[in-house]
Amino acid sequence: MDRFRPLRRIQVEPEPAEPPAPAAGAGGDAEGNESPAPAAGLLMGARVRRRAAVYRDCKGDYIGVPNDPCLTKILSKQGDNKVLFADKVLKFTQSGKMKRRILVITDFALYLVDPDADILKRRIALAAVDKLCISNLSDNFFAIIVPTEYDCFMASTRKKEIVDVIVKAIKSTSEYEPEVASSNRFEYHAAAEVVKVVEFEDADGIKTRITNKEKS
Repeated sequence: MDRFRPLRRIQVEPEPAEPPAPAAGAGGDAEGNESPAPAAGLLMGARVRRRAAVYRDCKGDYIGVPNDPCLTKILSKQGDNKVLFADKVLKFTQSGKMKRRILVITDFALYLVDPDADILKRRIALAAVDKLCISNLSDNFFAIIVPTEYDCFMASTRKKEIVDVIVKAIKSTSEYEPEVASSNRFEYHAAAEVVKVVEFEDADGIKTRITNKEKS
């Protein structure tokens, strides 16, 4: 059974593709050898979330990590046992393409796993997370800011739950609380030298535009 089904609420209208971005540094989420996804410079729309969805019960593990040999092996190698959250997401590469990922959050780290190849693409220690960026609207997008590496921009229908879980997990193991910045425009580092600007507009449905920041 396919454990990953596409997020149905995201609509994509591709704009002309931008020139290829430089490869990410060693040890990063290497995406270059994977199959193509929609072009960069995406204009995305998402319907406003039903009010009832905001108050739904949080189950945490939505994909059954204990029953998945690949995920349990990845976590056991890192000494992680306590799963706080697990679900399918869409992750954006430095070139703006979307990749399917499984996001697993433990009390020590975030894991991004390729569900097709059963490969760990990236592990982010919770201690390295400095900030989370979201909009003021009912969309699916959020950015995890990691100053010592590069940031991670993703989409999930459970955005609010993911942000809450990350904040609580960091607070429970450290003396600081990461900032949750709400704005209809924010920036994130898709790679060391690649900065993206994310802008949200609430006009006849929520639209999200992702563009490269022009170098000064």
